[in-house]
Amino acid sequence: MNPALWISKTGLAAQDRHMATISNNLANVNTVGFKRDRVSFEDLFYHIEKQPGALADQQNILPSGMQVGTGVRVTGTQKIFTTGNYQTTEQALDMAVVGDGFFQVAMPDGTPAYTRNGQFHRNAEGTIVTANGLPIEPGIQIPSDAVSITVSEDGSVIAALPGVVEPVDLGQIPLITFVNPAGLQAKGGNLFVETAASGAPVENLAGANGVGKIKQFTLEMSNVSAVEELVNMISVQRAYEMNSKVISAADQMMQFANQALG
Repeated sequence: MNPALWISKTGLAAQDRHMATISNNLANVNTVGFKRDRVSFEDLFYHIEKQPGALADQQNILPSGMQVGTGVRVTGTQKIFTTGNYQTTEQALDMAVVGDGFFQVAMPDGTPAYTRNGQFHRNAEGTIVTANGLPIEPGIQIPSDAVSITVSEDGSVIAALPGVVEPVDLGQIPLITFVNPAGLQAKGGNLFVETAASGAPVENLAGANGVGKIKQFTLEMSNVSAVEELVNMISVQRAYEMNSKVISAADQMMQFANQALG
């Protein structure tokens, strides 16, 4: 079989995976706290027919040899944790992390998960939860008669109660950081979980030691640039077409050889 057929097949598969990633980025262009994915490629192993630097004769060596590649593959995807645009809202429980850090929430089985989506709500017990009902950690409960809620930049949650002069401190929201946030595992639902690649979670006071601050009445939107993704999509489409044309050309060459030798 003509090796160009197999090589182009790997190119088609890689570009197909790349297009799927772009599609997911565009689908989440308006998802609060979403971080875009980037695809990484690498070339496959080479058939070394002539070793570079090998002797061509008793006095000369080969300057480059002969190395024939066998295609490409996707080595992985990487979450890009650049900051998205900030949108001002009128909801007291809308919060955004300005800088590094994640909010921590508790999964149904009690394990921790992490998110940049600060679109929080209050459940029937007054606990601050995500849109999926997962409570923020540590748990903060808002009194049913609270007149207003204030979240400071360091994560302190304060409530004003009727008939009480001094505001009531309800607790503090920490921010969690990782040595390698790109190593977090995306679970869907705007949630990430710790992996061996991300490193252990570190709990921080918001705004301290270079950690981000918490901004109330604000949401961090997706960091996907629709224009950039559309340009990438066109580039992938052209690469896919070129690999398809190589397959067609290799097939025509084999057909010509069969007819000429038949």
